[in-house]
Amino acid sequence: MWDEGMSTGLVLIVDDVPDNLAVLHDALDESGYTVLVATSGAAALQRAAQALPQIVLLDAMMPGMDGFEVARRLKAEPATAHIPIIFMTGLTETEHLVAALAAGGVDYVTKPIKPKEVLARMQVHLRGARQVQQSRNALDAFGYASITVRASDGRLMWQTPLARELLQSYYGHLDPRPDHAPQPLLDWLQRHLPAALVQGIEPPRLIAELGARRLAFSLHQQLSDEEGRNDDWLIVMRESSDAAVIDSMTLAFKLTAREAEVLYWVIKGKINRDIADILGASPATVKKHLERIHAKLGVETRTAAAAMALSRMRGLHPQWEI
Repeated sequence: MWDEGMSTGLVLIVDDVPDNLAVLHDALDESGYTVLVATSGAAALQRAAQALPQIVLLDAMMPGMDGFEVARRLKAEPATAHIPIIFMTGLTETEHLVAALAAGGVDYVTKPIKPKEVLARMQVHLRGARQVQQSRNALDAFGYASITVRASDGRLMWQTPLARELLQSYYGHLDPRPDHAPQPLLDWLQRHLPAALVQGIEPPRLIAELGARRLAFSLHQQLSDEEGRNDDWLIVMRESSDAAVIDSMTLAFKLTAREAEVLYWVIKGKINRDIADILGASPATVKKHLERIHAKLGVETRTAAAAMALSRMRGLHPQWEI
């Protein structure tokens, strides 16, 4: 996070002309910015990925990889997609300016560069980027992670740090592509979008389970992308855990920790073989645990044990969802 009054942030300048870099570097440095430079598209991508600057000043026309391609690649990576890009161009034809914005730029300045103009444009976009980032960090701080998904192709346009961790925990084994939404999430989104768009119906939450942990996805709102298309969707995620419920069963029925886990999954409707897979035990071991549970609860069947435990836990945890 940066302070507009003093150190105003980390800026990456990308230009293949050393004189242009020197002029901007000096002006930004005097204004309190920390400045990185790159003289090629490849170097720009590497420095952006490593340093995650607050803003990029990008020359449109460079040999090899031009600025348009650099911008597209930065926007395609979740880690750098949120960074505002201001193009620096000597091209004033409308089609080139449109191309700069279409590639992901939020603004442009024309050459020869006027440092005061660049600084003024930067302050506007840095302020907006800071407000967005503060909102995302606030969501994370309160346990709500957020992502933006492009419904047409499943690309993750951005994600908060907490969201990245949760998606990796729940879905990392399913899809190795960090820049795409997990397929179950994309299927859910595309299945419910027609009703959300036409009838304004809020879709049911998507629930993913990981042991006694649950991750709930809620469709929050439709967003417009840089080109004005309404294909991006903000999704809010919230994780909950039944660890407290399992602890309560341990105390209420004088169970061991493992017996409480077995009883928890019995309430969830799992058979012994499934419980064994979840807990990393054998079905025979689960059966022995269940026999001891029956004895401690004074019941003869798993159905009776589940009913008794469910009734007690709902009294202790009224908000608990099975």
